Amino acid sequence: MLDDFERAIKSFETTDQVEALKEGINIIFSKFRNILSMRGLQEIVSVGAPFDTDQQEAIAHIPAPSEELKSKVVDEIQKGYKLNEKVIRFAKVVVGS
Repeated sequence: MLDDFERAIKSFETTDQVEALKEGINIIFSKFRNILSMRGLQEIVSVGAPFDTDQQEAIAHIPAPSEELKSKVVDEIQKGYKLNEKVIRFAKVVVGS
């Protein structure tokens, strides 16, 4: 992956094809995400889920846009992660009330 990133950075200097650069960076990101996933890293799914203090930190409460979103996560400000089922970073979320 380091080689991939070095090639991508070098190509910033020599090309003006933004779409090709975006695609390359997205491929590297996908590869990185897959490696982390194989090592046990998981994103905490928050938006639309019931608020869970064991996995999420509420940074704001807003009036729920609909009745079914009361006490549920309306927006995610920062993703949370688990490593081998242990929370290593709480998701920072906005909760409907």
